Amino acid sequence: MRDNTAASRKFIDLIRQASSKWANWDPPIEIKVGDYGTIEHDSGELDVEGNIYDEAFQTSLNNQGLKINLSECQPRKGAIDDNMIMSSSGVKQGDFSLNPEVSFLNLASASVKAEFKFQEGKRGAVLVMHKPKQVYIPPGKVLSTIHKANELQDKYLVTSTFTCPGYYIYLSNKSGERIALALTASAPIPAAAGVTAGGTASMDWWTDAQAAFLRKAVDKDGHYRYTPLYSLKHRQNSFMSRIFRGEEEETTEDDLWLDCTPPWQPLDEDGEEDAVWEDKDEEFGPRSAEEGCLPFAI
Repeated sequence: MRDNTAASRKFIDLIRQASSKWANWDPPIEIKVGDYGTIEHDSGELDVEGNIYDEAFQTSLNNQGLKINLSECQPRKGAIDDNMIMSSSGVKQGDFSLNPEVSFLNLASASVKAEFKFQEGKRGAVLVMHKPKQVYIPPGKVLSTIHKANELQDKYLVTSTFTCPGYYIYLSNKSGERIALALTASAPIPAAAGVTAGGTASMDWWTDAQAAFLRKAVDKDGHYRYTPLYSLKHRQNSFMSRIFRGEEEETTEDDLWLDCTPPWQPLDEDGEEDAVWEDKDEEFGPRSAEEGCLPFAI
């Protein structure tokens, strides 16, 4: 694979295909509900230009005659899940097998333990989140009103985020490897007989993965510092929305805001745009921004 930029785009694309959501290749970088901007073509990362809950955006809405007070429509918090594990096609999850190399682990206290087998010759992606919490724009008036805002023309909007105190990201190297991972509690270090240094046990990731494209972290205090996953929408053209739903049907938020295809053609196993699709673009011309958000078969 060419570099981390290609790895980022490939990982994001694989998770998007598996979940219809967007992965954050660098989870310590905060992504907030209401952020809007564009997607960087080469890396797949969101280039944030603003947030709908900023004071400047509210002022602009008032000036455009869009009647909504976003301070009264703040993001909502969902329940905290135990763990969330996502994997792309070509990845099989199995039971964690105990072998001599990992016999020292305190598996009884492991919050997460899993094993994955990857298809040879194919990139595979795994995303694990420990105790994820979803935050989302409340349904109803918000999306149907800000749909008309000038700032959101041709922009992507973060409608929900998944934050967590611990994450594990892995992109396979096409060797057909098998990896194992566990989130274990390490005991405090004894300082002397009957005395313990460091207080309580801390959590940390163990893995036998050796690939270059591996990222993992745990906040020792359990703070929700990481944003590995988020939902991204694109504003639908009002004319196209009427065509798809018919004039008599009531407009919904799903009509106005679509889950989008990414701003790149289908990728090969190394994260590069497939030459076959590039040749088609040269023949028929590139898609427009609106066409890029229409669903099509891959």
